[in-house]
Amino acid sequence: MTAFGKGIEGARERWVHSGGVELCVAELGAPDGPTVVLVHGYPDSKEVWSEVAVRLRDRFHVVLYDVRGCGRSTAPRPLRGGFTLEKLTEDFLAVVDALSPDAPVHLVGHDWGSVQGWEFATSPRAQGRIASFTSVSGPSLDHFGHWLKERAARPTPRRAAQLLGQGAKSWYVYALHTPLLPEAAWRGPLGKRWPAVLERFEKVPRGPYPTASLPSDAAHGAWLYRDNVRSRLRRPRPDAYAHAPVQLITPTDDAFLSERLYDGLERWAPGLVRRSLRAGHWVPRTRPGQLADWIAAFATAHQERTPAPAHRRTRRDRYTERFAGRLVLVTGAASGIGRAVAFAFAGAGARIVAVDVDAEGAGRTAELARLSGAPEAWAECADVSDERAMEKLAARTAAEYGVVDILVNNAGIGVSGPFLETPADAWRKVLDVNLWGVIHGCRIFGRQMAERGEGGHIVNTASAAAFQPSRALSAYSTSKAAVLMLSECLRAELAGRDIGVTAVCPGLVTTGITAATLFTGVPEEEQRRLRERTTRLYGRRNYPPERVADAVLRAVYEDRAVVPVTPEAHGMRLAARFAPRLRRAVARIEPRV
Repeated sequence: MTAFGKGIEGARERWVHSGGVELCVAELGAPDGPTVVLVHGYPDSKEVWSEVAVRLRDRFHVVLYDVRGCGRSTAPRPLRGGFTLEKLTEDFLAVVDALSPDAPVHLVGHDWGSVQGWEFATSPRAQGRIASFTSVSGPSLDHFGHWLKERAARPTPRRAAQLLGQGAKSWYVYALHTPLLPEAAWRGPLGKRWPAVLERFEKVPRGPYPTASLPSDAAHGAWLYRDNVRSRLRRPRPDAYAHAPVQLITPTDDAFLSERLYDGLERWAPGLVRRSLRAGHWVPRTRPGQLADWIAAFATAHQERTPAPAHRRTRRDRYTERFAGRLVLVTGAASGIGRAVAFAFAGAGARIVAVDVDAEGAGRTAELARLSGAPEAWAECADVSDERAMEKLAARTAAEYGVVDILVNNAGIGVSGPFLETPADAWRKVLDVNLWGVIHGCRIFGRQMAERGEGGHIVNTASAAAFQPSRALSAYSTSKAAVLMLSECLRAELAGRDIGVTAVCPGLVTTGITAATLFTGVPEEEQRRLRERTTRLYGRRNYPPERVADAVLRAVYEDRAVVPVTPEAHGMRLAARFAPRLRRAVARIEPRV
């Protein structure tokens, strides 16, 4: 593929004057479309974005420019003091005023382009000029400064490890503050060997990037660090709040930036959308397709800058701070507890994947989740009892939406009847859905969480029946008791990976499960009567699934292990602990039919 400045098909080039420098700008796509501005990092030029830009040009007006002193843009004179974030902000505003004077732009930054982007997205000078901001591999220096100060002021072993870890990754920052040495290295052997370094360690394919201007780009770019890093880290701005929606894309194998560096970022960017992908630092070159898809989706979602209607505004509470932007997958989401859980997380600003064998019901849940406050929500059709289907679901979810942060294994079915009258196929069915469905979800999505290394949470819906044996619920109670024990085992195993596991145990909750429960050992007409009677009983109990959903959010927030929800669930758990004889006596009672 031909690089910009060398005749890429459809590229248009122009120059923009800003504060004594001339900025080289390239455009692709229709000028009357939504504008996406791609800002490169260090030691790059705008060509680092070429693969992403060509994927966006059919949908957007794509703008790229060489940062001052890089590529074909001129360098300030003198260099010292010529690369401050204030002057870089002037450059950005000059570009957008020239190329998108009447509409805000969708800003995307990588590395130092992202560092600049955070400055633009938090500076009052740029307010109203940015419709959305996608940050890739580059923190705000102000946020970084607060991150350092908070960990130094209140040290703990974990915080000390985070400081040491990021300190080791930042070795190059110290080197770039050394007088003359970086310039000599880049204009000498490092500049010549850099393409091979990228190919070997970052898997960046050979091609038109990096451009021939790399040695001088890198030498000039050293002043980005010298003019900004120490001053901002020492005195970070206290008001560095984003005035535009932010999407954070974090490569999990970034050699220069710790993922922990973004802990607490929701404080500065409410409603933050997080995505992660298994890649190194230079994702614009190694994952251009995935990056372009995420940029396009986020820009499209925030094209309209009118305030969200009241019914779509997310609540501003502790759950929003924790769950906003997180990816939550809920199985059995077409109705009942699953749908209520999806809505509850949506109300806290999470992104939702609603999964169910009922494709139409899952689609409706996703639609309503967006109306409940989810920035994004999708529907997926899958049978949780089918291992291969769950593996495909997990792969598709990771590729299209990102790795799941919170998994809610909620899908389940009911079976009732004496053990001796429950056929083997009924046992297989209830265990396939209620137990194996949970196993598949925990194993497949849990592995993705563990490999990502960012932690996460798994919620498994068990039941009050897991505490209380019953002569009429041998199959159902066995499946739910197994889910409870599985959850306890996984909680112990995954604790070291910062993945919490919770077993939620509802009791009599008004859902649609009773209308589909299989009653064994009776004819079809009797089954119909028993379903209707059980549904009426649950209806009189009138315990809504929304209260279970609230318990799920609270359990994840507090990282609780076992959560009985209804009063009867609490009572059964207490009886299991302190009154085993009473528990067994209750189990012998024959239910009324």
